Amino acid sequence: MHEKTRRAVLGTGIAAAGSGLLTACGSPGPRPRAEGPDGVDGNAMGAPARPGAPADDTPAQYVSPHGPEVAATEQRRGPGPVRTFRLTATATTLDIGARKVTSWAYEDQVPGREIRVTAGETIALTLANNLPQPTTLHWHGIRLRNDMDGVPGVTQRPIKTGAAFDYRFTAFYPGTYWIHPHSGVQLDRGLYTPLIVEDPKEPLKYDKEWVVVLDDWLDGVGGRTPDKEFERLNAGKGGAVGHAMDDGSMGDGSTDGGSADGGSADNHGKRGAKATATAEATATAKAKATATAKATAKGTAAGGAKRDRTRSTARKEAAPMESRLLGGHAGDVTYPYYLVNGRSPESPQVFRAKRGDRIRIRLINAGGDTAFRVALGGHRMTVTHTDGYPVVPAKTDALLLGMGERYDVLVTVKDGIFPLAVLAEGKGRSAMAVLRTRGKSPVKFPRPKELDGELLTADRLKAAEDVRLTPKEPDRIIRMRLTGSMRRWDWAINGRPYDPAQRYPVRAGERVRISFINGTDMWHPMHLHGHTFALPDGGPRKDTTILRPHHKVNVDLDADNPGLWMVHCHNVYHSESGMMTVLGYRK
Repeated sequence: MHEKTRRAVLGTGIAAAGSGLLTACGSPGPRPRAEGPDGVDGNAMGAPARPGAPADDTPAQYVSPHGPEVAATEQRRGPGPVRTFRLTATATTLDIGARKVTSWAYEDQVPGREIRVTAGETIALTLANNLPQPTTLHWHGIRLRNDMDGVPGVTQRPIKTGAAFDYRFTAFYPGTYWIHPHSGVQLDRGLYTPLIVEDPKEPLKYDKEWVVVLDDWLDGVGGRTPDKEFERLNAGKGGAVGHAMDDGSMGDGSTDGGSADGGSADNHGKRGAKATATAEATATAKAKATATAKATAKGTAAGGAKRDRTRSTARKEAAPMESRLLGGHAGDVTYPYYLVNGRSPESPQVFRAKRGDRIRIRLINAGGDTAFRVALGGHRMTVTHTDGYPVVPAKTDALLLGMGERYDVLVTVKDGIFPLAVLAEGKGRSAMAVLRTRGKSPVKFPRPKELDGELLTADRLKAAEDVRLTPKEPDRIIRMRLTGSMRRWDWAINGRPYDPAQRYPVRAGERVRISFINGTDMWHPMHLHGHTFALPDGGPRKDTTILRPHHKVNVDLDADNPGLWMVHCHNVYHSESGMMTVLGYRK
């Protein structure tokens, strides 16, 4: 809550006080009101010219992350017993099994040490930043107070090198979650930690629990880093438009978007003189840039075509394989290693159990660019939760997890040694962990038949009765068309690359339908902060859902958590290039 301007030397680890897919399209329904053609706010709100403006500059029409509405919502959740943690982000050397790598991590390990609390408790965590870049901490999937969401330039200032920040909120909803940065492409390093919120009235019966975090890894291998990879994908286009911030600014200030299909909206509100002058200056600069670009293009058309071919060729070489499950192109990045709980398959983690044990496995995809297909050799799995929320139990051989998704499953252990097989979908590589009741683990396993057996997707799941949304027509429809291409690397929502000042407005108490329309040739895992949404026809409650190429899914949510909330693709390279936006509560 307060940034501590001191050298971060919190190297003692996490110290706790106290006890230790492929979704179907929903029907469009009626046409409730929308602010513009796609629900984007088309009115100028008198926003400050500087996107990183402080909270005091929040337009009066929008709820500030630091406003009384946010505090009142948190108060209704009620403060519980306080659990205190300390976490340090630092450059370090990590042993990932096949080799040692130089990377960034929490407490010098990957994944970071698990954070576990009980629903209703208050988390008080101090993040100390010993990284060479500013950072933040995002609590993925948690419905928390908005000012603790960890989005630089929207809910807080970036935490500078050598500084620390106190996060404090009530963990009200049980489930499987995780934490990671929301700054640049830091997520694709070793900066992630599982967060488990236990249900004090847990209805499931099981003997053991196994938290399994999946990841794709390139950092520190052959001189590669996520930042270099992003530059390669951009092929010289320029810097990121996402949360790569190098100053201490933070913003609640907004300007209002227009037609989300790429045209400009009618701006009926009055801008302040400063904003108007800035807008005019920007327009002049854009005009000059356009003229220069046109002049340059006459002499460099061949060079531009060559750059496009180079960019396209680089991506084909980076990810040559495709996936029928994902509808085509599987990803943009080829990774040298794929990990389960920070270990490569050459030296996998081993989980020990007894025959007949009932195990709850919590699966988390923390990858940057990879969907994973998961199966436990010799076993069927019973799915009990997705993205933290219970579902009607369903049996399956395998699951597909997009980046950011989580699934909880139950298995009854047979006698022997079995691989938890993790296939990097469409990339021709795999990872694994080992479940055993006796003996030593073999060096190699045959491919388990379960990987090619029945695969359960989110559209076949149903929400458990006690968490199912009450059927209701939406009060508001927001259309978000995913745009861009692999050749041009111009990922965006409704043709607009990310601008922290843009708003898709909602009001507290509304039933909101977001219509995700994937107009691209690639799949995208779309994630909403601070809320869960329901998939169509009584489907599961989720915060992340897979959209296949040229498919659409309607998701419904109740607007019950005021503030400014991100909506974005959870492919970190797509979001950082522009495929994200902001859902804003109006007063």
